Amino acid sequence: MTAAVVLAAGLARRMGRQKLLLLLDGTPVVRCAVEAVLPHVDDTVVVTGVDDREVRAALDGLPVRFAVNPHPEAGQGSSIAVGVAALAPGTAAVLIALGDQPRVPPAVVPALLGARAGGARPIAAPVYRGVQGTPVLFAAEIFPELLALTGDAGARAVVAADPARVERVAFDVAMPADVDTPEDYARLHERWRPPRVQ
Repeated sequence: MTAAVVLAAGLARRMGRQKLLLLLDGTPVVRCAVEAVLPHVDDTVVVTGVDDREVRAALDGLPVRFAVNPHPEAGQGSSIAVGVAALAPGTAAVLIALGDQPRVPPAVVPALLGARAGGARPIAAPVYRGVQGTPVLFAAEIFPELLALTGDAGARAVVAADPARVERVAFDVAMPADVDTPEDYARLHERWRPPRVQ
């Protein structure tokens, strides 16, 4: 079984408001991010903070489970650890995805799953025009390292620890944007709009 952990517990300090609930063509950012991974995995865990009523409401009707990080201020690493701890027994791999990254190209997740299935390396990571990014797929043998994460570095240290165990999958597109600031949202919102017909 392959699962996804979608990180949605951030405090949005740079945004100044709950960025996950901002709308892109009428859909909350976090719902866009979750809907992008759902078709490709067997189980989806969304990691939220303690006051998560609005995030849960934004995902109403989707087949997801929730895991609450009681201390999201401890950083992204703590949320990854909470999400991995909530995985069902027997989970063979987990895709770590960001709840504030709503426009991951559709080909990325299937390509990561294919790379993991076809190779012996336990980590599959996307490389966008030479820049390594997210989401990242981890086999079960890496779960103990993810469970030990703390701080705000996320899983980058796990990926960087041993390059020989990482299958890098190249994509000729720019790194998909996440939403950290009002300027990020303005740029993403503008690109999200369909082109006007002349």
